[in-house]
Amino acid sequence: MFLRNLVYRLGSDPKKSWTTFKLGLLIFVIGAALILLGTQYSPLLQLPGLIALAVGLIIAAKGYLGIFSNRFAKTLERLDAASTLNSKNKHRD
Repeated sequence: MFLRNLVYRLGSDPKKSWTTFKLGLLIFVIGAALILLGTQYSPLLQLPGLIALAVGLIIAAKGYLGIFSNRFAKTLERLDAASTLNSKNKHRD
């Protein structure tokens, strides 16, 4: 029950999760660009790039978890509806 409630809670706002994922992806790309620029110009750019990469990865993962949870919650709802329908049909026979 705990996991089911967690899935429903994480997937409750898919638009917010999508926005969070896009923000994390943007920060990740900026970090990757800083790392690449650091190889050409100044190695001091690589440290903020690594930090941005890690922060972007965490934010994007949080958003992706929300997106995945939303889809998984819909699957759980379909399974619950199917099992309820099957149990009602068994009681009729």
